[in-house]
Amino acid sequence: MPVPTNVMSNDKEAESVGAHSDVFSAHAERQLLRKIDLRVWPILFIIYMMSFLDRINISNARIQGMTEELNLYGNRFNIALFVFFVPYILLEVPSNMIFTKLKPEYYIPFLMLSWAIINMCMGFVETYEGLVVLRFFLGVFEAGVLPGIVYLASSYYKRHEFQTRMSFFFCSTVLGGAFGGLLAYAIAGLDGRNGLAGWRWIFIIEGAVTAVVAIVSVFFIVDWPAECRFLTPDEKNHLELRLADDGAVSVARMDTLNAYAYRMILTDWKVWVGGATYLGIGITGYSTSFFMPTILLEFGWTARVAQVHTIPVYAVAAVGMVLVAYCSDRLKHRYGFIMLGCAISSVGYIMLLCQDRLSSDAKYAAIFLITLGGFIGPPIALGWLANNVAGHWKHAFATAIQVALGNVAGIVAAVVYRQDEAPHYPTGYGISVALVWVGAFAASLLFVGMLIENKKREAGKRDSRLSRPKEEVDNMGDYHPSFRFTL
Repeated sequence: MPVPTNVMSNDKEAESVGAHSDVFSAHAERQLLRKIDLRVWPILFIIYMMSFLDRINISNARIQGMTEELNLYGNRFNIALFVFFVPYILLEVPSNMIFTKLKPEYYIPFLMLSWAIINMCMGFVETYEGLVVLRFFLGVFEAGVLPGIVYLASSYYKRHEFQTRMSFFFCSTVLGGAFGGLLAYAIAGLDGRNGLAGWRWIFIIEGAVTAVVAIVSVFFIVDWPAECRFLTPDEKNHLELRLADDGAVSVARMDTLNAYAYRMILTDWKVWVGGATYLGIGITGYSTSFFMPTILLEFGWTARVAQVHTIPVYAVAAVGMVLVAYCSDRLKHRYGFIMLGCAISSVGYIMLLCQDRLSSDAKYAAIFLITLGGFIGPPIALGWLANNVAGHWKHAFATAIQVALGNVAGIVAAVVYRQDEAPHYPTGYGISVALVWVGAFAASLLFVGMLIENKKREAGKRDSRLSRPKEEVDNMGDYHPSFRFTL
């Protein structure tokens, strides 16, 4: 597979980039972006919505009779959540390495159809052990979806065009959560149909829908920019030039995966701190997705009413995500908005830690704050690191490493909300708010570190790197002194 970024010789690059603003009008830019938006994002949005829905529908099934039928008492439900994340984390980097060598329109649907079949099988499971095995294989096939989508989509955009789109894309998780609650409410009416409990129909119906989407998606997922069929040759050239014109991205390349590239990737502090940021602020998304129906049930509502009450929470989070992302792209700034999300969710966590003094309405308001603040940050963290790494292989590895580290939050969320602490969950809320501020601290390190590095590069203190062998200079990615970081 060709390198999925602009591939030009340095001489041609310099000449073409310099002429870029003269050749293409602002109108042509807008038309190209609109065309890319309408072809790249809709199917990816639906795919990740179904991925998220199929990952968390166990939380809806839990309060519809699954607990009693499969004896999910004690820490059994937590283990069923936990086992998903073992392959989900370990296989994200290998999956992205495979992804770069295959056609996206075949690889992603293969993963999707595989997990759809597994999801349907959960509707027929008879034992707790069988559920655990199926959750493990669900993690195997969902592992490559998010890092692959982020990598593919980011190859079509300049750095400061990506954040709003990334947050809009992450609304798929919010819509998946809301749709999951609504669908679970509707499916509850099928309880007993064909001898199957209502919770089983949740897995069967949602898995069947995912399978249909997987088959149809083959015709809609785009290829890498150099190979895509929906752009004309002139539009491909335009895209290539505008990406080359994005700061120093055209010279900050990493098109060869060798020992030097591995060293540049694995020793880059930004990748690991970016992963820690995503881990810390990502705890809320998993906590609310896995346990919100159960928490709302303990406010005194029936199972069906609790399912419905998840919907407005997700709706508010979706609006907040898009508004914050728009402001982030307009201001070309990321760090402050991550901190805003941390502050909002912390208020909600503190309210629930003191919930004995609160009414049900106040506790419900706290859920809104936790979810809003918790969903603002993760897409910004993903977009922020994607903005600040350069080069084909650097993007592929950095995205996968960050997502893998971030999904450790799923393991934490799976084990800290203990049934024996319901309805107060002091361990769950306490560890969650602590991790949020671990993420905030990591984001602060990232901000300060890149600010200092930008100043050193502006002062020419990194120019000595250009005296290294040409094969290293041409393959050092964002280590190149011409590259500037987004704050």
